[in-house]
Amino acid sequence: MASSPHTPLPRIARVHAAVNIGSFRISAMIMGQSEDGEMIVLGSSHRKAEGIKRGYVTDMGAATHAIRAAVETAEANANTSVSGVWIGCAGAGLSSKIASVEIAIGGRRIDEDDVEHLLFAARDHIQPDGRMVLHAQPAHYTLDGAHGIANPIGLHAESLGVDIHVTLAEGAPVRNLIEAVQSAHLDVEGVVASPLAAAYACLSNEERDLGVALVEIGAQVTNVSVHAGGMLLGLRSIPVGSNDITDAIASSLGIRRSQAERLKCVSGSAIATPSDHREMIPVNGPGDEPGSRLARGADEQNRIARAELVSIVTDRLGTMTTEIDKGLKAMGFSGANGGQVVLTGGGAELHGVAEFMQGALGLPVRRGKPPALRGLPEAHATPGFATLAGLCLYASEDPVDIRTIGPSYQPTKRYSGFGLVNRVVQAVREYF
Repeated sequence: MASSPHTPLPRIARVHAAVNIGSFRISAMIMGQSEDGEMIVLGSSHRKAEGIKRGYVTDMGAATHAIRAAVETAEANANTSVSGVWIGCAGAGLSSKIASVEIAIGGRRIDEDDVEHLLFAARDHIQPDGRMVLHAQPAHYTLDGAHGIANPIGLHAESLGVDIHVTLAEGAPVRNLIEAVQSAHLDVEGVVASPLAAAYACLSNEERDLGVALVEIGAQVTNVSVHAGGMLLGLRSIPVGSNDITDAIASSLGIRRSQAERLKCVSGSAIATPSDHREMIPVNGPGDEPGSRLARGADEQNRIARAELVSIVTDRLGTMTTEIDKGLKAMGFSGANGGQVVLTGGGAELHGVAEFMQGALGLPVRRGKPPALRGLPEAHATPGFATLAGLCLYASEDPVDIRTIGPSYQPTKRYSGFGLVNRVVQAVREYF
């Protein structure tokens, strides 16, 4: 959906580029930010993933080639070239925790130096336990123990605290992702955990404030994250995805993966209807050999009842939903403490998946896709491209990371009550 010649693009002040390296496809997007702050998609592309399995690089050469090809197509569509990109990280054993740090203020008014010193002090209290820190972001401040202060400057307090949200990943897989991008002659501007990027595309500020769970179903990895108080409170990475449904169809019917993928996308559904037993659907797609081997249980024209396909899909989806439910419960997001669940990622494009999960989880579920951005092609305005658009939106906001904060002068104030606590569940209880 390109802009018509009658609506010229405003002047672009900044350009942000992103690559989402998935197990099913590698996608790239170049987004411009106009002088008045509007985000405009200048070009985007996707291609089949190579050299990636469950979010990990398994073949450096193949992954590099696929990344380069995706970026070059996006550059051609945008009619501009980029030297650096933001990249999403979906695998690599993502996890998170909340660090709480406090300093004494002594009842006076808080100024900018106090906040800077607090954040600088917090840097020493991130304990990665041998893992790589992807993000260490101040989530919100506390005054004398009271939570939810967005900006404490100008207020009086005895003590000033901050909750830092720390996102961790395994170092080696992240370094492999970075190397694959650098080998494609691109600088890495930043590595962003997929749940954080997807949240920028799919969740409203109100949802992120009041409390919401985001379930991002990729091809081989599903990330379950909980957001409240404007921050990511916790996340779980589950090594299952929509490819598992494709594989179940292929093995149950004894057909090729390409046939199974087409069946899933064209005729698959997570909702059974009374007519499914009567409706026969062809296993062969356009271009398949008419005389190829019949699928298991097919008629002489190689057709199966839609009910058979729906049964395989819902069976596998039930197993996946059980894992998702376990992840939500582990983070305290369930039952009376639960709230809205937003489904995104390529797996959220399956017909009826939101209704199926709403019934299985007993929580309201909706699908999340990128916002209506100018220039966003229809093909990329779907849940499968939410993380990609979110990477560009994240890049434009470039949230503060406490590791980039330096002291303006040596602190002389007395710090007290330091402590890093894995407070995710406690924090969830406070919100839900």
